[in-house]
Amino acid sequence: MAILECSGLTKKYGAKTALDNISLTVETGRIVGLLGPNGSGKSTLLKLCNGLLTPSGGSLAINGMAPGIGTKAIVSYLPEQTYLNDWMRVKDLLEFFADFYKDFDRARALEMLKNLDISTEDRLKTLSKGTKEKVQLILVMAREAKLYLLDEPIGGVDPAARDYILNTIIKNYNPEATVIISTHLIADIETVLDDVIFISKGKVMLTSSVDDIREKNGKSVDALFREVFKC
Repeated sequence: MAILECSGLTKKYGAKTALDNISLTVETGRIVGLLGPNGSGKSTLLKLCNGLLTPSGGSLAINGMAPGIGTKAIVSYLPEQTYLNDWMRVKDLLEFFADFYKDFDRARALEMLKNLDISTEDRLKTLSKGTKEKVQLILVMAREAKLYLLDEPIGGVDPAARDYILNTIIKNYNPEATVIISTHLIADIETVLDDVIFISKGKVMLTSSVDDIREKNGKSVDALFREVFKC
């Protein structure tokens, strides 16, 4: 069954077209890389999926529903920018997520925080940028969602932190759920992906399973990406 379906999806900001008539289907139980250069439309697509933007044309369905109250209950979204208030303690964030999301697993969140030696008494303003991003990821991955939308989760952290973040994603998401990871750092996440979507200038260039890319093209996802995007 498809968790995400887009048909002729278009998003314009005035005269600028951010997404141009894209159609795609994402199945349940997959880890999908939404891959493209900066400015290609990745964040716009994820915001549309999360109901933060409305389409200019076409349609978008999450688990058969248009984005709205019903989909917010099953979608766990990690934006590219940190949105948490610096004055809050980690324990305040746990309370906030527990109150807001019925599927939030506090015990799982506490275990992940303990593994990182992050105290629930810590205030966000005392944490490094990388640690803040880990806290935000933990909150997102501690939900029992059906669809996880992760916008550049490894973009601003060091290589060691990237490994931790990818392990956190793999170990803590519901295997029956789908994870969509937006990034331009292909080599770092290739090993965890089942499928890829290549996007550029608001258009979908390629959708494929990782296995098909390796079998049919004899290349890694990273090598094919560099060939398609000439980078």
